[in-house]
Amino acid sequence: MNVRRHLIPTAALAATVALAAAALTACSGTAGAAGAKDGKLDVMASFYPMQFLAEQIGKDHVKVDTLTKPGVEPHDLEITPKQTAQLGEADVVLYLKTLQPAVDKAVAQSGVKNIVDAATLTKLEVHGTSGHEDHEHAAEGEGDGHDHSHGEAGEDPHVWLDPVKYAEIAKGVGAALAKSDPDHSADYKKNTDELVAKLGTLDTEFKDGLKNTASKTFITTHSAFGYLAERYGLDQEGISGVDPESEPSPARMKELQALAKQDNVSTVFFETLASDKTAKTLATDTGLKTDVLDPLEGITDKSQGADYFEVMRANLKNLQKALGTK
Repeated sequence: MNVRRHLIPTAALAATVALAAAALTACSGTAGAAGAKDGKLDVMASFYPMQFLAEQIGKDHVKVDTLTKPGVEPHDLEITPKQTAQLGEADVVLYLKTLQPAVDKAVAQSGVKNIVDAATLTKLEVHGTSGHEDHEHAAEGEGDGHDHSHGEAGEDPHVWLDPVKYAEIAKGVGAALAKSDPDHSADYKKNTDELVAKLGTLDTEFKDGLKNTASKTFITTHSAFGYLAERYGLDQEGISGVDPESEPSPARMKELQALAKQDNVSTVFFETLASDKTAKTLATDTGLKTDVLDPLEGITDKSQGADYFEVMRANLKNLQKALGTK
């Protein structure tokens, strides 16, 4: 990947975990002890989409914290010694393997018994810069200025942007919480069913809202919308690959300029947590408008909504406007 990531070396991480565990064991006022005292399940989520699931399904029975604070680009997350200690004390860790390499390493060293990898709860696919499954292009992954890979197999991790796949993950998370806290399993099941129903409604809204549009092609800075595009019959054209900080080649920018004219593209989308420089450059060069398409990797005061559902519905409206709803 071209993105700069500052990862803690494995040896240093292991030492940090050991020291933190020893310190926490010696202290009676630890987060883990507090969690046990108030009877709530301590859940550590890697970033917002995992945090949202834990909060919606766990509700009053869980205490949820997240490793990725609001405003931090998840791909660039640095794990602090304090976070490493908190991770080791969690009852349940919920993460999405390959999205955040620093988290993957910390989780592997944590020793936590109940670890839930969201990537195992649904089928991941390989996407290129377009929104369709692209095994051949992703396997090449070179010579076009893009990084198409995410993990060893090159799967696209942005599954939460497809409400159907997100619902599959929700079911797995609900089952994991029920297993970790069987006394409240009935509540976890009820909350999971309610969340899955809401995601089903959202899926219907997207399906109906994007059924008849003048164009099916949208251009976005970050190729995070492959699953969404595939689900609703759209064609995502990413300026960058699945990595929001990778730099597009001049050839790719020229290709997108031609594509914008060919497919009657009106808008170049950018997001709130990554730079909008390339989107605005392309828009200026082609005379297009810009708008926000949020990959929902975090919620801030700049987000077009207060939670997953509000931001997803804002995304739908922005897509309808850009694609020309008939």
